[in-house]
Amino acid sequence: MEIQKIDNLFAHYFNFLIDYSPRAVSAIIILIVGIWGIKITRKIVERIMIKRELEPTLIQFASDILIWGLRILLFVTVISRLGIETSSFVAILGAIGLAVGMSLQGSLSNFAGGMLIILFKPFKVGDNIEALAETGKVIEIHIFTTKILTSNNQIVYLPNGILSNGKIKNYSQMDIRRSDLLVRTKYDSDIKTVKENLEAIVAGNPKVLKKPAPEVTVHELAEATVNFSVKIWVKNGDFAKVNSEILAQSKEFVTL
Repeated sequence: MEIQKIDNLFAHYFNFLIDYSPRAVSAIIILIVGIWGIKITRKIVERIMIKRELEPTLIQFASDILIWGLRILLFVTVISRLGIETSSFVAILGAIGLAVGMSLQGSLSNFAGGMLIILFKPFKVGDNIEALAETGKVIEIHIFTTKILTSNNQIVYLPNGILSNGKIKNYSQMDIRRSDLLVRTKYDSDIKTVKENLEAIVAGNPKVLKKPAPEVTVHELAEATVNFSVKIWVKNGDFAKVNSEILAQSKEFVTL
């Protein structure tokens, strides 16, 4: 009697295995072909975006989104082929996604900010920017954060959510930049002579652009000094050096 039960049980599972094996084999084939197809699709899509000269960050992000979408689709297709009910599974995924989304509201805000930065391009990698009380060179733009290198060689990560909604100064977007320098001199100095000397210093610096024309004016009659405003236009790469040169040559007019 026991042997008959074992035989019946063995026959039952054997028949189940025979009936189920085509599904398992087809699911494995779908999985292998799907993985291979996703790799090929990624290469083709990235090649197309590179040819269109899109931003590297946008290429990486769009590629990742596409691949993960295809992976989820492949996963659902495979388990469906295996005979697993997908409707309840999709509902569970949706509930998990909602719970994760509510717990990661800040991250989702940064994600949306990263998308806005990538699409509207207020700055790009290599630009010098000022934002969130930090100034530095953009070295990487991620989906959630932007990485900048400050002048004192510190790495700062700016959250994209706040960054995209805040004030951003991009010092690299234009080819030239105006420098506003302030030179203080004593009241007993000859204003006309000081002005002429400052104009000569500016005119003698080859890095100062002729157009737009530089301006030297009396900016303010302060309590103890006469303050001159020196406005000059320079190329972005010359900005800091020219400022230093003009101020160094104007040292005889400066009142401490």
